[in-house]
This record gives sequence, C-alpha cells and structure tokens, in this order.
Amino acid sequence: MWEMPGMTLAIDRYGGTAGRVGLAALCAAALAACSSGPRHLGGDPQLAVLPGTELPRPDREDVSSNQVPYYVGAFDSLTIDVFGIQELSNRAVQVDASGRISFPLAGIVDVSGLTPAEVEGELATRLRRAHVREPQVTVNLKETLSQVITVEGEVNKPGLYPVVGRLTLMGAIAKAEGTGEFSRLDDVVVFRTVRGQRYAALYNLDAIRHGAYPDPQVYASDIVMVGESRARRLFKDLLAISPALITPTVIAIDRLTR
Repeated sequence: MWEMPGMTLAIDRYGGTAGRVGLAALCAAALAACSSGPRHLGGDPQLAVLPGTELPRPDREDVSSNQVPYYVGAFDSLTIDVFGIQELSNRAVQVDASGRISFPLAGIVDVSGLTPAEVEGELATRLRRAHVREPQVTVNLKETLSQVITVEGEVNKPGLYPVVGRLTLMGAIAKAEGTGEFSRLDDVVVFRTVRGQRYAALYNLDAIRHGAYPDPQVYASDIVMVGESRARRLFKDLLAISPALITPTVIAIDRLTR
C-alpha cells in the first residue's frame, strides 16, 4: 500500500485489477496527490481533483437543512406539546412554504433552519410574553419533507429518502433496499453542493465493507448514484491513470458533463 499526503494508493483487491496496473502508474498518481492544491482533471480547468479523501461538509447556509442535528424546513410536520395546557397539547402543525408556523398565543413563528430544540425555546419565549407561566414546550418531528437524500441508479428502490440524524453512504443505500445483483459496487458517486460549489466523490462499496476506509457520512440534498456511467464519466481521466485507486476521490465541478 502507498500512503501519500491526502491520498492512499493501493492495489485494488476488490476489483481484481492488480495485474493490469503498473508501478509507474501508481507512482504518477501518488506524485500528483502530493500537490498542495487541486489539480485539473484531464487538463479541464472546470474539473479539479482535490487534496484529501472526503467531501466538504455542508453548512447551514447551503440548504438551511443540511446538517446533523435536524433543521426544520418547509412542509415538515411537527407535533407541539405544551405541558399542562390541554388546549396547547399534542397539536399537529405543518411548516408552510416560507418556513413559518402559526401557534396559539405565539403567533406566526419563523422556524426554517432551526432545530426542534430551538423551536421549543422560541415558542416558550413567546408564550411567556403571552403570560403563560413557565411553559414547558416539546417539539417533535412528525414527518420530514425538507431534508431528503436522492438515491439513484442500480439500487432496488431508487427515490428520495428522509435524513434524520446521522446517515452514512451504506445507510442511504440500505434505505433504497440495497444494490442489485449485478450492480457495480466500485462505481458509486456522491454529488454535493457546498457554498455554491459542486463536488463529486467516487466510492467503492466493497472497499468500505472490507474496512479499507470508513463509511462516509451523507447529508440532506446529496445525490447518490450507484453504477451510473454518466456520473462515473467525471472520473474517467483519473481512472485512466490508475484504475486501482480504492480510496475515495473528490473532485470540484464547475459543470456536469453529460
């Protein structure tokens, strides 16, 4: 195994490609990985391989609902309970398209981008202003429509799936009822947008299952594509240099090739 700053190079024990990759190719890829900044893929200034093996983590501003713990968003359904006040107990409330809810005595409350605990605090503050003594507010997520991940390609049930709490790549694929019998497990691409910049990362599910690297965390608004040649095409130049790379490879994208 070759370990270089920001990238580990190893012969692919899972794809059976060891005999097809020469030492020179591995060395070339390793030297490229040592560069301090991103390098362009195939000479294309709009596709750059980034140092490191992890996608950037999104922040609140990316989708207002893209982190753990959960952030409330438009069309989510909440259950709100004010202890000891029957009229305010176990009330079902849906967030409107602008990210607001209406609650008795509290009025219109902007909850978009808040955690359930923060919604509890805001409601309690407003109820105190309305002369409710020491309100104990509980907010629970009933149904989420704002925080979803897309899983496409060679899975048994492609679609949109809710993200509540911590979710990994393997967990997202499990939500889609796993991969098909002939799915390309070395061909899984995760797309993510962070602060307006689009990224893609190529993963090998067999490598994850065998402990070659950790199961990466995925977030709301990510797109997971399993065995999709259109997505893998982004990595074709890098794979032409060394198809034996089994560590995650991350690229920044200014345009999506088709």
